[in-house]
Amino acid sequence: MKKKLLIFALICLPFFASAQIEDAWVYLADKVDVANKIANPLTILTQKAIDRKNKHSVAIDARDVEVNEAYITSLKGATGITVYAKSKWFNAVHVRGTETDINNLETTFSFVDHIDFADKSLNTARISIPNKKAKDKFSVENTRVVFNYGNTQNQVEMINADDLHLADYTGEGVTVAVIDAGFPNVDTMGAFQRLRDNSDLLGGYDFVNRTSDVYASTVSDHGTKVLSTMAGYIENQYVGTAPDASYYLFLTEDGLDESPVEESYWVEAAERADSLGVDIVNTSLGYLDFPAYPRYDYTAADMDGNTAFITRGANIAYEKGMLVVNSAGNSGNSGVTAPADAAGVFTVGAVDVNENYVSFSSKGSAIQPTHKPDVAARGGAAYVIDKNNFIVQNNGTSFSSPIMTGGLACLMQALPNMTNAEIMQLVRESASIYNTPDYEVGYGIPDLQQALGAVLSEGNSMGTEFKIFPNPAENLLFINFPENVNAADVKVFDILGKLVINTVIYQENKVLNIENLSKGIYITKLKGDNKKTNTFKLIKE
Repeated sequence: MKKKLLIFALICLPFFASAQIEDAWVYLADKVDVANKIANPLTILTQKAIDRKNKHSVAIDARDVEVNEAYITSLKGATGITVYAKSKWFNAVHVRGTETDINNLETTFSFVDHIDFADKSLNTARISIPNKKAKDKFSVENTRVVFNYGNTQNQVEMINADDLHLADYTGEGVTVAVIDAGFPNVDTMGAFQRLRDNSDLLGGYDFVNRTSDVYASTVSDHGTKVLSTMAGYIENQYVGTAPDASYYLFLTEDGLDESPVEESYWVEAAERADSLGVDIVNTSLGYLDFPAYPRYDYTAADMDGNTAFITRGANIAYEKGMLVVNSAGNSGNSGVTAPADAAGVFTVGAVDVNENYVSFSSKGSAIQPTHKPDVAARGGAAYVIDKNNFIVQNNGTSFSSPIMTGGLACLMQALPNMTNAEIMQLVRESASIYNTPDYEVGYGIPDLQQALGAVLSEGNSMGTEFKIFPNPAENLLFINFPENVNAADVKVFDILGKLVINTVIYQENKVLNIENLSKGIYITKLKGDNKKTNTFKLIKE
């Protein structure tokens, strides 16, 4: 999208540093009536969200309770402060103001727990860095490779989503949230007529401009293109990977600026998605540097899966039970961008029509806590539909991610009882180089039909015959056996897909020692001697 210079220059000389406008997160001390709201979850969540959490044993906790609006009102009235976003998961508010005015909040209001400046140097000592012109985040993706009518056969068949379609798994009943830039004309253009006719376009929200008219912003049609790879349909010309899924559209990318507040908008959108019962979140955005505000830049070392605000938010979205899919980024050797570094994010790199890695696709590294990218799909000269209803080809991991997301929606329809962690691991295991992953395409190109077949061949492996407890567990995991099962093969995989425990448990000794596992999330597979298999998400404390 096109970035514009700020209409004023930020003065960076030390003499004027105190007048410089800063971004910061203000963390609040508490919330109101937490216990009662958790006990009555319909006051804070939709029934669909509650049902999804119950199905996958996701706890409803204090993070689901909204931020205290009285606190926000007080912050809005503070001298020199503008409030831009809020996060219930972090119990925090994103503000702008001078360093002095922001720091004054901590002494003025007892409900302020602490403040975290986007310019990390201000959390220690102030430094001044000159301002630079913002760059176009989507410069790679907005380059039209071919202005041509065509079809999506290659990008759909590459991940075998077409086989799922043939089995009538087209995303029906699965809800996807698309968090992106502008969505102009989605409410009127022909490519989404089928979506509208089927009442699968659920609306959304523009968090940048604070309006429910998510289609009004015309600065960028990036979101329109992203949505088209999943939901677009032009008879005999174009079919997205999940044409029958339902979609919420959330705009969090400011087309006129690039700053850390967009991370806060994203987290707020993810929270909204969770409260609405969304199953899958697709994001074709990434944050590493802020050319107009270099003091806010993240370093390569910060892409460690736990530093960036948006990354930490994405990990909470994962904990809440949503499957978060994100493009790796278009930074090539410079590495993945946040939140693609998050362990809880399913990160997608890009390949071309011949399934070869394309050089702009961001590479993972040992810095990430899990192997990145997870998998790859077509992002080189991918077919998309622009705001003028033209089928064009664009480059970008922005399109490999939603192509994969649509396929995952179809798989989720076929396997509705699988958790987000189980789906992620199942798809990794189906990928072309699962046993020899690299930092270009991760575990490779998935075969979604193979992933489905692996489950079906085990005889409805997602049943509830085995039970494990406690979960979370510290040292010992107890296993309840179903009737007529005397022994079970137990395999435990870490979030990288690495096998960390491989043993046999017998009916008379139903305890698994996990004290040597590090804290984190694991996938536990139990296969009984009756060939029935159950898979669980295990949290090690």
